[in-house]
Amino acid sequence: MQKRIIAFLTAALYVGGAAAATAPRYTVTHLASLGGTSSQGSSINDLGLISGFSNTRSNANTHATIWWFGVKRDLGTLGGGNSAVLWPVKNNLGVISGIAQTDRQNPLDESWSCAPFIGSDGNTCLGFVWAFGKMQALPPLPGGYNSFATGTNNRLQTVGWAETGYHDPSCNADPEKWLVQVLQLLPVIWGPGKNQIRALPLLAGDSSGAATAINDHGDVVGISGTCDQAVGRHTAKHMVLWKNGRAIDIGSLGGDAWNTPMAINAFGDVVGFAQPAPPSQAFSHAFFRDRAGGSPHDLGVLTPDDPDSYSQALGINDRGQVVGVSCGGTEGCHGFLWQDGVMYDLNDPDLIGSGHSDVITDAQDINDLGQITGQTCTPDGSVCYAFRADPIPDHASGSH
Repeated sequence: MQKRIIAFLTAALYVGGAAAATAPRYTVTHLASLGGTSSQGSSINDLGLISGFSNTRSNANTHATIWWFGVKRDLGTLGGGNSAVLWPVKNNLGVISGIAQTDRQNPLDESWSCAPFIGSDGNTCLGFVWAFGKMQALPPLPGGYNSFATGTNNRLQTVGWAETGYHDPSCNADPEKWLVQVLQLLPVIWGPGKNQIRALPLLAGDSSGAATAINDHGDVVGISGTCDQAVGRHTAKHMVLWKNGRAIDIGSLGGDAWNTPMAINAFGDVVGFAQPAPPSQAFSHAFFRDRAGGSPHDLGVLTPDDPDSYSQALGINDRGQVVGVSCGGTEGCHGFLWQDGVMYDLNDPDLIGSGHSDVITDAQDINDLGQITGQTCTPDGSVCYAFRADPIPDHASGSH
């Protein structure tokens, strides 16, 4: 029944079962924070439930947050100070997945993957699933201390990565370096049963990796490489699709680092960011790889004449619409919509009108109704809000 309702509503916004040939227009709504000056929407499901994070009052902490029908809710933590939802979760049952600090000390004093997003306080950080008002920790693999969750499908399978007890020599274990990592990390699936966890295989010759997204068919995407910093770079040497449990190398844009799929839709289209072949470009570019397979397609950037520009594709819906962020050295970061081969700046007045004075700095996710969430900031960057952008039906359908 839920899928029929969504299909009916989608048909009201689109013609011919495909994304509109012209970019839709949007109305943009700010979402209330938990009292702080920074928040972000990271995921929006087909029922309009937005999840992400917000700073608490006086910016004391960052907490995972949901917004639905104008109501916000603080999801709390696992005993530590901070938590967040960072990836498009894509669950239509109200299940949320993310990361949270705990109150348990990490005996190896690792930074772990959580540090760049919610800081490192010396304690462990675990992935979580939140459902029916309760946050449940997702365990690491035997011998490990940390885990990280990115997404949950409607079959209640959650993906991410988790430490093992193996001291991987390719890890960045030097305490004098930024982001210390000691233990191997592997791509994992938790669930659907309670306390179920299984590791996914890496590509031949690789020692660590991570899963970043899963669809309702159980297809998973992620990365495979060396342990490194546990936040990409050389851990993301290869981009991987796991289909029926088998690891498949899905290619690259020519570079050998920061190659990261971020989302996969129901049909198997994959988006993310990857490093173009050096020395032409040191920064990442957004990519799209369609369901037919083959090599990823470079989506480019909003500021192609800026040598310091880069982009990331972060979310995709079943219509093939892609959202993300593109940054230029002089222009700063702008959220984008990509459809029908064109990358649109979401700050273009033709898309959002001239009355929106803030800057949409990134677009994190888009649902099958074309609703977008991400972050919008005041021009001076002092206050940033989570937002929801709703397509205006006449423009979304391509009719004038």
